[in-house]
Amino acid sequence: MMEGHLLLVDDEPALIAVLQPVLKAAGCTVSVATDGNAAISGVVAQDPDVVLLDLGLPDMDGKDVIRIIRKSSQVPIIVISARHQQAEKIEALDEGADDYVNKPFEIGELMARIRAAVRRSQTFTANAEAFESGPLRVDFARRRVELMGAQIRLSPKEYMLLHALARNGGHVVTHKRLLHAGWGGSTSDLQYLRVYMGLLRQKLEENPSEPELIITEPGVGYRLIVQDQA
Repeated sequence: MMEGHLLLVDDEPALIAVLQPVLKAAGCTVSVATDGNAAISGVVAQDPDVVLLDLGLPDMDGKDVIRIIRKSSQVPIIVISARHQQAEKIEALDEGADDYVNKPFEIGELMARIRAAVRRSQTFTANAEAFESGPLRVDFARRRVELMGAQIRLSPKEYMLLHALARNGGHVVTHKRLLHAGWGGSTSDLQYLRVYMGLLRQKLEENPSEPELIITEPGVGYRLIVQDQA
């Protein structure tokens, strides 16, 4: 079972008719908005735990909805869209979406993404000063990184990149956002990013060639996996 309040933003009656009972059966309270303005108002009035957002809305583009929501809320936003172009996906993530699921999708995959988003939201609400995933702990206040209880020494650049990933634990962080975190947007050369991600994996992964913490999202960015604590 999965508790939480979910705001479903989509103007397709058939999709709403399928998703609403599935989400309710999983334990969610579900509200529905069928256009962008209703979605923005719903986030303000209802303070949901997660937003499922279609990009093709009748009154505005979903990416504009994300941009407006992000001015006042950090609610997890999962895009569900039939737009499969990589550029659309990257732009939505750059605007502040946490995840992106292509239509048509498997219900099981969508539910897993929702559970991860809700866990992340609840974790950071309860403990905003640290991130924990399996053997990894990032203490934001002390800028301290621990692996299985032992402190790991990172360079300033490595820490800035890990910090950006940990602040968005479980969700994709695009190349653009990571380059801004590490280099202030002064470079767009992905080779710099690949080198430092390799260095982080050498320090944090048991097997850097088969990473289990820092996962590559091909053509888009990287994701720091949220693992259960041992």
